[in-house]
Amino acid sequence: MPLHITADPAADELLTEDPLALLIGMLLDQQVAMETAFAGPLKIRDRVGSVDAGTIAGYDPDAFAAAFKTPPAVHRFPGSMAARVQALCQALVDEWGGDASALWTEPDPAGAAPDGATVLKRLKALPGFGEQKAKIFLALLGKQCGFTGTGWREASAPYGEEGSFRSVADIVSPESLTLVREHKRAVKAAAKKA
Repeated sequence: MPLHITADPAADELLTEDPLALLIGMLLDQQVAMETAFAGPLKIRDRVGSVDAGTIAGYDPDAFAAAFKTPPAVHRFPGSMAARVQALCQALVDEWGGDASALWTEPDPAGAAPDGATVLKRLKALPGFGEQKAKIFLALLGKQCGFTGTGWREASAPYGEEGSFRSVADIVSPESLTLVREHKRAVKAAAKKA
């Protein structure tokens, strides 16, 4: 299913076709607009020539940070986020042979297809992925990327809930983006009142 997150067809195509690009977009999705975060992998590819875990992990850290700072910046915190992307890619190289999709496709030690709880655990083990980010990404995999592991909706709750408009996992059109933004505004307003 083609993704429609950034309003930039080239960025969305990269997210749709490249699991690492999608994972990096999710990592970058904090303290910037979702569209900015998920457009980041295309900027990275254009500036360093690749969205490959081994290439990014082995890239000179200062040069990689400079690529993040080049206007328009990949993220509002280019130095720290460049380091996080490199740490994520190094973990993928070390633990998953550089293959981001292995997180949700590689069988468990008994040879069974990974279920939702297993994928959630794998995501939470990644640098920069806490509980909430891991759940949102799992919901994105289930809702839009064809992941069908048993219990993925439960493991990603509340983000896996059918018909919800809570996160990037629910954005499939400009209308759904508006609904997600409205939900986020309501959550922030409720938090301020509390």
